Amino acid sequence: MITAFIFSLHLIFAIVIFTRKWQEDGLSSAFMNLGLILILFAVGWTITGMLAKLVMEPEGLGVYFDRDTFSLTLLTISEYFFYKFYYFPSSTGDDKEK
Repeated sequence: MITAFIFSLHLIFAIVIFTRKWQEDGLSSAFMNLGLILILFAVGWTITGMLAKLVMEPEGLGVYFDRDTFSLTLLTISEYFFYKFYYFPSSTGDDKEK
């Protein structure tokens, strides 16, 4: 159940970014950003899966929070901070004047 929720969050995020980039920069930029999201998801899940294998057993902490769910949770947390800085940069005082 948690895994499905995390996959749904990723799907909704990819659709939102695709639509936003399509409207702002064009279709090619939208596909480039979608590719970036897919590659980071695949590579990140592989890396966090290796880290989760070092930390916990395959059963995990229960029926709903096994090792794969733990690695997806780690991935989602790290992606949150990366995408926050990449897609939503904080505006400085100089940007507000323009």
